[in-house]
Amino acid sequence: MATKKTSIAVILSGCGHLDGAEIHEATLTLLAIHRLGAEFQCYAPDKKQFHVVNHLNGEEMEEERNILVESARIARGNVVDLATYSPDNHDALIIPGGFGAAKNLSTFAFDGPHCEVDPDVKNAVLLTHQAQKPIGALCIAPVILAKLVKNATVTIGTDTQIAEGITKMGGKHSETGHGEIVIDRENQLVTTPCYMLDSRVDHIADGAENLVKEILSMVV
Repeated sequence: MATKKTSIAVILSGCGHLDGAEIHEATLTLLAIHRLGAEFQCYAPDKKQFHVVNHLNGEEMEEERNILVESARIARGNVVDLATYSPDNHDALIIPGGFGAAKNLSTFAFDGPHCEVDPDVKNAVLLTHQAQKPIGALCIAPVILAKLVKNATVTIGTDTQIAEGITKMGGKHSETGHGEIVIDRENQLVTTPCYMLDSRVDHIADGAENLVKEILSMVV
């Protein structure tokens, strides 16, 4: 009888680092999951994203897009409404970064430590944490864990202002460099800075692989 593969849920926040999920971080996380012998299922909130940004010039555009629909670009259509998420169906949860994590999944980009987290994201993180299953976050996404998980130890690299925000939310920040991870064993959290640093795509690959490898080691 074939052994059931570990299943990791991945929450996407759109498509494109300025207004959604960071594509390199998302894609390299999915690659690492498969290369390390696990499976993934992508999720995203079914709601309008905060705004749409022209990634060529950085200017806001006068149009509206849906987070779930945009996330389907990365997931090749295989993405599920986050409202249906249950930790019973997966062994772990990972949230790639990009401004979507701070604009669509939360309001950290605008409200800092006083931010709110999307209800479906909050539900997914808290239920997974309560089920004592590991959670990973890349780039700016660790601020969501700091907001929701008591005494969470995370990293966003070396940005002192955001690190201060994490402290104000009751979390602890650990400074890291390219490809490094921070492990909070008590809360079963793993985080890595990715493009919060001045990174190349190979640095992102290293961080994603190290994070996924540690997440899989925590799966019971």
